[in-house]
Amino acid sequence: MRVLLVEDDPLLGDGIRTALLREGYAVDWLENGREAVAAARYDDFSVMVLDLGLPDMDGMKVLESVRGHGALPVLILTARDDIESRIAGLDGGADDYVLKPFDLHELLARLRVVTRRAEGRASQYLDVGSLRIDEARHRVIWQGEEVALTRREYALLLELARHADRVMTRPRLESLLYGWEDEVASNAVEVHIHHLRKKFHKGLITTIRGIGYRLNAGDA
Repeated sequence: MRVLLVEDDPLLGDGIRTALLREGYAVDWLENGREAVAAARYDDFSVMVLDLGLPDMDGMKVLESVRGHGALPVLILTARDDIESRIAGLDGGADDYVLKPFDLHELLARLRVVTRRAEGRASQYLDVGSLRIDEARHRVIWQGEEVALTRREYALLLELARHADRVMTRPRLESLLYGWEDEVASNAVEVHIHHLRKKFHKGLITTIRGIGYRLNAGDA
C-alpha cells in the first residue's frame, strides 16, 4: 500500500517514513499542504497521514479539499489535543485521529484499521479462498502453510487480494507499490508475478494480455 505522508517536522517526518518503509509501505512525504492537495488529486494513494499544523495552509483546509475530490482515507496526526479540534477533524471527514506524541505501533495499527474500514472489512485477516493474509503480522498462509515472501512480493499479493477477481493494470499496481523516489524496472511487476506463481500455483494469478493481472478467488 502507498501512503501520502504530510508532515512539516523533518525529524518526525523522517521517523514516520522510515517506520512505514520498514513495514512494507510505499511512502511519499510532503511538507506542505498545497503539494499534498495536488498529489492526492492526481496520484494514486491508499491512505493519507495528515498533520494539521502545516506552514502554508491549515490541515483542515487540506482535508476539506481532499474530501471534495474523492474518498481517500485520511488519518489526522496532530498536537491539537482539545476536544473541539478532534470533533472538527472527524466531522470534517477524517477517518481517525492520532495525537502527538504517539507510539509508532499504535500509528501502524490505526493505519491498518483505516484502510480495512475503507474496504468494508473489520478483521486483520484478508481471506480469499485458501489464501489468508495477516496484515498485522505480514504473514501469508496458503492451504494451511505459511509462505515466505519478499517485501515486494507481499505488497503485490496484498493489492491483488484486496481487489480479488478484478483486473489490476500494471500502471495501477506500480502506482500502489512504488513511491516517487523508487526506481522501478520496466518488468518489475512481471518478475514479482512470476515468483508468486512459483510459490503458489499458476492459476492463482491470470495475465490479461495488454491490460494487467487478476487474482482469481475461485482458484485460491
